[in-house]
Amino acid sequence: MESGYKPYFDPDYESLIERIHPPRVCIDNETCKDCTLVKVDSANKHGILLEMVQVLTDLDLLISKSYISSDGVFHVTDQLGNKLTDDTLIHYIQQSMCAGRRGGKSKKEVVKQTCVGSVVGSIHLSTEYTALEMTATDRPGLLSELSAVLTELGCNVAAAVAWTHNTRAACIFYVEDQSIGGGPITDPDRVIQVEEQLEIVVGAHHHGNGERMLVRLVGPTAARIHTERRLHQLMYADRDYETGGGGGSERSGTEVSIENCKEKGYSVVNVRCKDRPKLLFDTVCTLTDMEYVVFHAAISSRGSVAVQEYYIRHMDGCTLNTEGERRRVTQCLLAAAERRVAHGLRLDVCTRNRVGLLSDITRVFRENGMSVSRAEIITRGEKAMGAFYVTDASSGNNADPKTVELVRNEIGSTVLEVNRSSPGWSNYRSSHNSSTCSGGVEETPTRLSFGSLLWAQLERLSGNFGSIKS
Repeated sequence: MESGYKPYFDPDYESLIERIHPPRVCIDNETCKDCTLVKVDSANKHGILLEMVQVLTDLDLLISKSYISSDGVFHVTDQLGNKLTDDTLIHYIQQSMCAGRRGGKSKKEVVKQTCVGSVVGSIHLSTEYTALEMTATDRPGLLSELSAVLTELGCNVAAAVAWTHNTRAACIFYVEDQSIGGGPITDPDRVIQVEEQLEIVVGAHHHGNGERMLVRLVGPTAARIHTERRLHQLMYADRDYETGGGGGSERSGTEVSIENCKEKGYSVVNVRCKDRPKLLFDTVCTLTDMEYVVFHAAISSRGSVAVQEYYIRHMDGCTLNTEGERRRVTQCLLAAAERRVAHGLRLDVCTRNRVGLLSDITRVFRENGMSVSRAEIITRGEKAMGAFYVTDASSGNNADPKTVELVRNEIGSTVLEVNRSSPGWSNYRSSHNSSTCSGGVEETPTRLSFGSLLWAQLERLSGNFGSIKS
């Protein structure tokens, strides 16, 4: 007769190991001339690498090189190319990387803004709002219709993020209930009402046949998942990584290869693509949520190209042994690298906050034949800021510069600025200059030189903000 004995593992064992061997974080500005080394020594646990990378990327820091083995070393600068010298920032990094492993009860340094002016991630884990999560087939006007219904239902959008990839769309709205004067939506009947109305909008262009869609309201919780990680999870669950004729990986030049290192018992994953901010977060996030453990890694940037190498195993200790599993991981990493890649012209908005703002802006886009490929908007008190990447709704190409100017005039040229660092800027500039020379609209200098500088410029510009014209 076989024994039914199984070894017992105390659930407090891992936390005991962390108390015995707590994380140690060292910020080194002496070793390298042109970057700061962030060195982290910690017990390897599933998700620990993602937590480290998340802290750095939320601060808009660029990771040019990294080595992960028994410890982690990150070569970082801010987005202006400077080393990290601010004591408050250094202490914040040290405390943030340690707090997650110790329960986060100690008082942290407060970093209100990153080097380029972005507000440090308070919206990611906010307990003040209800989160609306949505995935559906991407189509022009979807964001406009969703925000219009929310406004009609008395739900104020405090923040929103939307991604599109491979004909799929995912959005997260953080909303408060204006019918009770603010705060999260707590009445179960009201939750059902809002969900039903939104499902009607999302499902209006779905024709059955197994088309996927999700509309869900999630109440506030202290354990709320980081917004961008949650977007990756939503798109992964929606299977946006499945090929759909979009040719995304071919356009972006992203390459993923997987080999098994039998003598060491690892699968070796290589990712090569165009470098950009938060790329490391996106790939590590995907591996973590697919339940793979990164034991060793080497990340570097060679000019404009990022090269990443991961030595991984599944949480059960197995390598990627089947062709189907390797193909799925390859597809998912390709999608992770491409979801955040922006398409179209970037329009930065900066104005006074009011109920219905997002609905009004996106309505103007829709009425002028523009489609939103990516969006992010956030409010702070009386101010609202954000960015929209727009394309021509009918062709998917860059929006016509004349149409862009019509939209800017309708919304307010001091409210909506064309961002010079966006992919569609060169086309917009050349076409716009031609129309100016032939007696068209005179070009207005862009107030914000690049997108993330929005928050840094807020106070200087706030006196000039106008309201959107009805």
